[in-house]
Amino acid sequence: MARIAGVNIPTQKRVPIALQYITGIGPANAATICEALKIDTARRVNQLTDAEVLAIREYIDAHFTVEGDLRREVSMNIKRLMDLGCYRGLRHRKGLPVRGQRTHTNARTRKGPAKPIAGKKK
Repeated sequence: MARIAGVNIPTQKRVPIALQYITGIGPANAATICEALKIDTARRVNQLTDAEVLAIREYIDAHFTVEGDLRREVSMNIKRLMDLGCYRGLRHRKGLPVRGQRTHTNARTRKGPAKPIAGKKK
């Protein structure tokens, strides 16, 4: 099993698909990596040589923010918004949708399970 950026990537999958298991690398970035390193996209991870795996690892370290660093950066951005007290920060703090979605109905993912209104009887 190849280990890149602290992630064990699956060996039976094609290289562009396997690279997407790394947080911060999506389909476009995976294709860019394969193209830059001249790796055929039809090849599987278990067919790569140690030199190619090392080249992928070095390319990712040089050109992308991935895994722990990316998570830290995103959480710091959210914390900054909350500290500023801007609208987006307040929505994060309250656990409500941030990007303008309706909350009268829906939004259960952000708001959590529905809470029954206490004291209301029929």
